[in-house]
Amino acid sequence: MMFAQRFLRMARQIPAGWLPFADVTSQGLPLPRLLRLSLFKVSMGMTTALLIGTLNRVMIVELQVGAALVSLMLALPMLVAPLRAVTGYQSDTHRSAFGWKRVPFMWGGTLIQFFGLAFMPFALLNLSGEAQNPLPTWLVEGVVALSFLMVGAGLQTSQTAGLALATDQASEETRPRVVALMYVMLLAGAVGGSLLYSVLLADFKPQRLIQVVQGTGLLVLLFNGFALWKQEGRNREHAAAMKLQPQEPFRAVWSRFIAKPQARRFLWATFLGTMAFNMQDVVLEPYGGEILHLSVGATSALTAMLAGGGLCGFLLAGRQLARGMDPLRLAALGTVLALPAFSAVIFSAPLQAGWLFRAGALGIGLGGGLFAVGTLFAAMRLEGKGFIGLALGAWGAVQSTGAGLAMFLGGALRDGVSQMQAAGAWGADFADPALAYSVVYHVEMLLLFITLVAIGPLVRRHTGARPLARALPNTL
Repeated sequence: MMFAQRFLRMARQIPAGWLPFADVTSQGLPLPRLLRLSLFKVSMGMTTALLIGTLNRVMIVELQVGAALVSLMLALPMLVAPLRAVTGYQSDTHRSAFGWKRVPFMWGGTLIQFFGLAFMPFALLNLSGEAQNPLPTWLVEGVVALSFLMVGAGLQTSQTAGLALATDQASEETRPRVVALMYVMLLAGAVGGSLLYSVLLADFKPQRLIQVVQGTGLLVLLFNGFALWKQEGRNREHAAAMKLQPQEPFRAVWSRFIAKPQARRFLWATFLGTMAFNMQDVVLEPYGGEILHLSVGATSALTAMLAGGGLCGFLLAGRQLARGMDPLRLAALGTVLALPAFSAVIFSAPLQAGWLFRAGALGIGLGGGLFAVGTLFAAMRLEGKGFIGLALGAWGAVQSTGAGLAMFLGGALRDGVSQMQAAGAWGADFADPALAYSVVYHVEMLLLFITLVAIGPLVRRHTGARPLARALPNTL
């Protein structure tokens, strides 16, 4: 007890400026309310870790499901990513009897995600043949696909509306730090969820899989419900005013938004940059194990290095944006920093330098964090306060689509080059197994250069009080 009291006294003496996100609050969004709202990002991190990490391995190894079918199921949530723009627009113009805008979409997406997780494990056990009364294969595969699709749709819907709600409530000065905090909470949910699943499924049993997946659905329901509590006040006057306003159709709003050269270029830059940073996700640990002969524990630490670099990027991005740095310049900086990081990963194979590989993973995480926060904050200011949900939905659509396509292409490119090597297509001089991985990283570097070309004209040339004031004029 004495030690705890002494620790608290020492903690109170730390200057507030030294603490990350010490100045993230505003009058309309105090810290307890902001941390409560950020729980929807924690639930997203846990769900992502469950799908891409835990279930990916469990379905292939323990349940003996084909890798091709697993890849298809994991890619299904990406099919609903393009609908995020529609979801954001609907949350901008939603007419509720209570005056709510974002809350109905966040809660609706949460319920869809919950029901998808609720019956997903039963479908997986039927698919693997573990069920006592198996159903027809075509029916089981359809149910599994529907469950993954529901989780993806619910996740995309709640995240788009949640980011728009955070933007609505944050002040202009604190908005950059709010964006960075949301990413930190996402990372915390992913890391915490991964550790929790590794402990709970250490002794794998089908019954335990059901408990873990459905328990995650329950946590998502509780976290998001608590996050939404009293975030949007009931405003009947606003609801009555909304009913009197004519609602502009989505097609007209989207056509006006996408017709601007700056918006189109920005979305392309976001898409290309996201692909460049995510192709290595599926080959990072296999590269360390097969080429550098690292142990399982050492390759698992690579993911932690990548996450640590991302965390540093989130913290640095929040600080630099708060100081008035152009968010697209920040995104370009992350792209530039990633180039030597990818080079370090490539040269770690011929040098057999594990430390160089780890440093490269850390640099990739740092650059990816800067790029993600920079482009998200730029999207938050594309449409001002009129259709911010639409802008965030468009950003989320291209970002999610780019990430899903990149992960698929990264694995397919590595396997394709390996098969050509095995067939002797390039002779014995190109039989090095590191070549297949190197091709993936070189393609990523090429995409980084293309991203810099796309984002360059958007970066403002002079500093000023309002980032994006010159790069994205009022015509947007």
